[in-house]
Amino acid sequence: MPVALLTGAAGGLGVATARRLAQDGYRVVVTDRTPGSRLDDLAAEVGGAALAADLADPAAARRLVGEVEERTGGIDVLVANHAYMTMAPVEEHDPDDWWRVVDTNLGGTFALAQAVAGPMTRRGSGRIVVICSEWGVVGWPGATAYSASKAGLVALVKSLGRELAPAGVVVNGIAPGVVDTPQLQVDADAAGLTLAAMHAEYARDIPLGRIGRPEEIAAAVAFLASPRVGALVGQVLQLNGGSTRTRA
Repeated sequence: MPVALLTGAAGGLGVATARRLAQDGYRVVVTDRTPGSRLDDLAAEVGGAALAADLADPAAARRLVGEVEERTGGIDVLVANHAYMTMAPVEEHDPDDWWRVVDTNLGGTFALAQAVAGPMTRRGSGRIVVICSEWGVVGWPGATAYSASKAGLVALVKSLGRELAPAGVVVNGIAPGVVDTPQLQVDADAAGLTLAAMHAEYARDIPLGRIGRPEEIAAAVAFLASPRVGALVGQVLQLNGGSTRTRA
C-alpha cells in the first residue's frame, strides 16, 4: 500500500484530503502541530497513523520524515498542507510573528521536501504536492507574511519540479482561492465580520458565485498524487472559481 504523509491534517482541508487519499488506497500518516483527539480520530477513520510536529522548526520536520520512513518503509506522496496565518497592517505586524508565518509555511515545506527528496530520488519515484494560495499569486492587504510565504511556495514548486523530475520525483502545487475551512474565521475576525458575512463578502468577487469546498481541493490533490499523472511538472493549479483569471 502506498504511503502518503499529509501535514496540516487537523484542519478542514486536511480532513477532506486525508479521506480522499485513503479512499484512493493510500495509507495516510496525518500530522499537525500539536497532538489531539481530532488528529487521532482522523487517523483511526482513515486507517492511518497520527504524528505531531511543529514545522516552523526544520529539525522537527526532518525528524517527522525520518519517523514516518522508519514506520512505513517509505513515503510515496508528501502533501504539504500545513499553514500558519495571522493578519495585521504591515506597520503593526510583530516581526517575530511575521517570521513565524514564513518559517512555518515556506521554511517548513522546504525542510520536508529536502528530507523526502533523498529517499524518493534513490527509489526513482515520488510525488510532492504543495498547497500554496491564491494570495501568494495576487497578494492581499494585511496578509504580507502569509502572502509572501505562499508566493515563495509557488517558486519552490517550480524550482523543485525542474530539479527533481529527472530523478522521477514529480512536484506540483495547488493555489486555492477562498475555501470553506475554519481558517476563514481568522479573516472574519480581522475584518470585524461574522463568518457568514465573510463568506458572502468573498463570494461576491468570485465569478463562480461561491467559495470553494474542501473536497474540491482534495480531489485536485488526489489527481496530482496519482502515478498516472506524469507529464504535469512544476505546475501550480489555481482552483479559485475564476477569480484570479478574471482579475484586472
